[in-house]
Amino acid sequence: MTDRDKSPFQQARERILNAALDIFAHKGYRDTQLDEVAARANTSEGSVFFHFASKEQIFLALIDQFADSLERHITEAISQREQGMERVRAAIEACLQTFGRYRWPAKILLIQAVGLGAVFEEKRAEVHERFAGLIEQYLQEAIDLGQIQPVDTEVTAHAWMGAIYNLVIRWLQTGEPAPERIVRTLPPLLLRSIGYQPEDEAKE
Repeated sequence: MTDRDKSPFQQARERILNAALDIFAHKGYRDTQLDEVAARANTSEGSVFFHFASKEQIFLALIDQFADSLERHITEAISQREQGMERVRAAIEACLQTFGRYRWPAKILLIQAVGLGAVFEEKRAEVHERFAGLIEQYLQEAIDLGQIQPVDTEVTAHAWMGAIYNLVIRWLQTGEPAPERIVRTLPPLLLRSIGYQPEDEAKE
C-alpha cells in the first residue's frame, strides 16, 4: 500500500510511529518524551494522544509492527520453497535478513524492551513464541516428509531462536558479526545440529 492509498489517519499514525522509532532507538525508552515524538512527527501532542494513549502503547505498537513485518518476510520466503527442510532454511534466513535490514526495530525488541516491566516482557515472549512456533511447524513438516529424523521440535525451535537472538544482539551492540556473515554461517550450522546437510553443501 502506497502513501496515496492510505487514509490521513493511517498516514498520521505511521508518522508518529516512525518518529518514535527513531527517538527510541537513539535515546532509549525511558529518556524519550512524547513532546519530542510529536515534534519529530510534525504534529501536536494532542494528535499523538489521539492515536496512542501512552508512550507504552507506542512502544508496543512498534514491536507489533516489526513482528508483522518479520512474519510477512518469512511467509514470502517460504512460499517460494518446497515443503520440508527448504522451508525451514528459508524461514531462518528470512528471519536473519529481516533483523539485519531493520536494525532499529530489532534493537527495540531485543535490547530496549528487556527489563522494562511485565507488559513488555509479555510482548517479547509473545513475539518469541510466534516465530519459534513457525520454525517448529516447518520442522515437523520435514519430519513428516522423512527428510530428518524425529527431534523435539519445540526445544529445537526455541534453541534456534536463542542462537539467532544472541548473534543479532551482539551485532546490534558491537557491529559484529556483520549480518551477511550471520546469514552465511548460522543457517547451515543450525541445520547440521539436527543431522541435516543441505544438498548444496553435500555436493562440495
